[in-house]
Amino acid sequence: MKFKGYAYGLISSISYGLIPLFILPIKQANFSIDTTLFYRFFFSALIVGVYLFVKKQSFRVHSKQIPVLIVLGLLYGISADALFLGYDYLSAGIASTLLFVYPLIVAIIMVVFFKERITISTIAAIAFVLAGIFLLSFKDGQFKLNPIGLGIVFISALGYGLYIITVNKSSAREIKGFTLSFYSFLFTTIYYAIKMLIQKESFILPSLELTFNFFTFAFVTTVISSIALIFAIKNIGSTATSILGASEPVVAVAVSVIIFGENFSMSLALGIFMIIFGVTLNVVGDAYQQKRIKSS
Repeated sequence: MKFKGYAYGLISSISYGLIPLFILPIKQANFSIDTTLFYRFFFSALIVGVYLFVKKQSFRVHSKQIPVLIVLGLLYGISADALFLGYDYLSAGIASTLLFVYPLIVAIIMVVFFKERITISTIAAIAFVLAGIFLLSFKDGQFKLNPIGLGIVFISALGYGLYIITVNKSSAREIKGFTLSFYSFLFTTIYYAIKMLIQKESFILPSLELTFNFFTFAFVTTVISSIALIFAIKNIGSTATSILGASEPVVAVAVSVIIFGENFSMSLALGIFMIIFGVTLNVVGDAYQQKRIKSS
């Protein structure tokens, strides 16, 4: 059972880390990102919806939960928007690594707004992450990290962090995993549909090949990632799953270096390591603190 859980956790993080493999060629072809993300979440909602129907699971949610689901869709959409916009300013590997600081953002928000106690591990994690960002910022002795890109990707991480907090601190936590994923994807699809209507973008896909590519993009990076994440949490818990999530930026960097020829330097390697180590330290420290509280 534990082995299955770890396998699901790795599958989830690796599939999510493959996003640059799909999105960079689309951006290089100057295809609309809003259209791309609309179909990513549309196909994701469709696939999960079919799964729920086949498994005869309920689509029902309480009316009071609908506003929360709309907020979740909005946060998911803003996070995806900011990440893919960040690719215009930063390499995919660096952007994906910076996105990985979202667990630390969650911890800070919980301390500031929900009065959770700050731990030594959180303070140490912040120091490691800041040091990692500093290392990512320098190349050949000069500051090379685009500050606009840095800010945009932090907005993405903030959006995803707020998504997680909203799920945990609202009536959405009462909704089963697959049903919650379905509505998150559905309302994110609506978010992009509204954007496309405002900007008068076409919903028509020019070829069957592109339709298949978008379907594959949705299935690999969104559906597989989300479903595997749910099974991983059920089998090994959220802490171990979060630690396995460290492979997300590693995969993204590997894709960027091997396939798209991104330069890989020692400062990049050290920066990525320190950010991953800092976030992992925070996750482990938080789990240890909760265990102590329960046992006392």
